[in-house]
Amino acid sequence: MTDRPTLKQIWHILGLGILLAPILLYNIPYFLRPEQTNEARSLFQGIGYRREFRTNPRPTLIHIVSIDLKAPGIGIFVTPGNPTADLTETNARTATEFLKEFKLQLAVNGNFFYPCIEKAPWDYYPRSGDRVNNVGHAIAKSQAYSQPDPGFPALCFDAKNRAQIIENGTCPAGTAYAVAGDTLLVKNGKPVAQSQEERKQDKPYPRAVAAIDKTGDKLWLILVDGKQRLYSEGLKLSEITDISMQLGADTVLNLDGGGSVSFAVASPSGAKLLNAPIQNKIPMQERPVSNHLGFYARDN
Repeated sequence: MTDRPTLKQIWHILGLGILLAPILLYNIPYFLRPEQTNEARSLFQGIGYRREFRTNPRPTLIHIVSIDLKAPGIGIFVTPGNPTADLTETNARTATEFLKEFKLQLAVNGNFFYPCIEKAPWDYYPRSGDRVNNVGHAIAKSQAYSQPDPGFPALCFDAKNRAQIIENGTCPAGTAYAVAGDTLLVKNGKPVAQSQEERKQDKPYPRAVAAIDKTGDKLWLILVDGKQRLYSEGLKLSEITDISMQLGADTVLNLDGGGSVSFAVASPSGAKLLNAPIQNKIPMQERPVSNHLGFYARDN
């Protein structure tokens, strides 16, 4: 005859389950991150992808997207603005939400923005739908909704998909889409020198940069996961600059980084993250941000 558990034992088991549940839920995302392996494949017509895992000088997972802006079917898109009386410009979205809403094939985060608060998993801003402001030039469908700032260089696309990075932050007339970054890393094929103070503050961090060739017909998006010890600890700006130059970039712009770094693609099962964003110190949790740079493309 088997002894049945007593009511006290049942309560102990339930109590232990309640205590362990948050720990289990917190750790599940760690097993959903991309593998620490190298990979190269075509995502869509004109869009290639390479994932590279490095162990030296620290564990780092790097994602490189190459886009032929002249390839058939390539279309560019930026989160539309909707400025209102309260002087805010956009509703915050995650990369996967942006990709699904506008039926895109690829999306990455764009401008720096404010306000952005991250105190705890239950205490942060913005959440999806919250109102935010972009820093620097932002243009969608030929309509500017965030004004240029000379301290924030802009990545500008004309109606024929030609890209250029403008150091003073003001896109030229005829720009159809644009996002802005904060630092020009490469200019005319040469690295932009960092000041002594910039070199001192250059620490490993999650990064996202946009790089173009001299013709403006080739775009690279380089994203680096970070803030995840032993998995991916990020790169310095000087290190991601070196990667950009090895690709053959002529001009390189640093986009918003940290918890904002996110890279989503369309798949048969829906929107999928190809990187490991980290928000509220939780891997694979996306941060809702002010705007994104997206692409339409044809399947292979």
